[in-house]
Amino acid sequence: MTPPSRLQLPPGTWATLLDGLCARFPRIDRAQWESRFARGRVLDAQGRALAPDRAWQVGLEIQYFREVAEEPVIPFLETVVHQDAHLLVADKPHFLPVTPAGAHVRETLLARLVARTGNADLVPLHRLDRLTAGLVLFSTRPDTRDAYQRLFRERRIDKTYEALAPALPGRTFPLERHTRLVAGEPFFRMAEVPGEPNARTRVEVIDADGPIWRYRLLPESGRKHQLRVHMAALGAPIEGDDLYPVLRTAGEGDAATPLQLLAQALSFLDPLTGEPRHFSSDRKLTANVSPPR
Repeated sequence: MTPPSRLQLPPGTWATLLDGLCARFPRIDRAQWESRFARGRVLDAQGRALAPDRAWQVGLEIQYFREVAEEPVIPFLETVVHQDAHLLVADKPHFLPVTPAGAHVRETLLARLVARTGNADLVPLHRLDRLTAGLVLFSTRPDTRDAYQRLFRERRIDKTYEALAPALPGRTFPLERHTRLVAGEPFFRMAEVPGEPNARTRVEVIDADGPIWRYRLLPESGRKHQLRVHMAALGAPIEGDDLYPVLRTAGEGDAATPLQLLAQALSFLDPLTGEPRHFSSDRKLTANVSPPR
């Protein structure tokens, strides 16, 4: 079963839920929203079906089920690295989104894990890009969720990535890159600009053999596309990157040349027990032959 999306109703002058949802999501036609209401696919926070003529109430939390007529199948499989009463750690393949977005609803890590475990309370505690592989930490129950979410908010979790990228023989490692990242052009890219740094990455070299080196990337912050932007700015764009340093042809990604970026390890002190926890991915990066840039 695909987990629902959640929405807290924003201010608006719409008379009914149906009117407001049609205005907020103009790409979904009114007939489709009417069908969702009729089939009990629009619910309140307690899981009770809502009527389309219910008054629009600012702040009301609703749940709705996204639907895609023809969803592409992603033929790569996730694995469960660890599961206990509070946490599930999954090892995500390249190309699989973590949560529903765009054309992906059922073919997401969250939907697959809910179907596998039967636990509709699963919530990812952080995100990976669709093209990035590796570890994703999930909360399995609401009553302890905030304790684990605070690890990320307070930067008390160590994240280790690996990447394959061109050699940088002229630089001294390890090195630190501290820059300011903001939304760029087009809107889905990020850009470095002058100003107070809000993105910090430590870059180490694991293997410097040949024209493609294996790097260890240690982000101190978690800005969108941070590692991809920082490596490209250093002169070593990550193999398979279609956004940096320049935008290449948009698409779903080429399975033969995945982005060579892996969320390899997560380490933290468990906020419930105080015990050290460490999880590692079993995935391995393999060098691609990059197209001309």
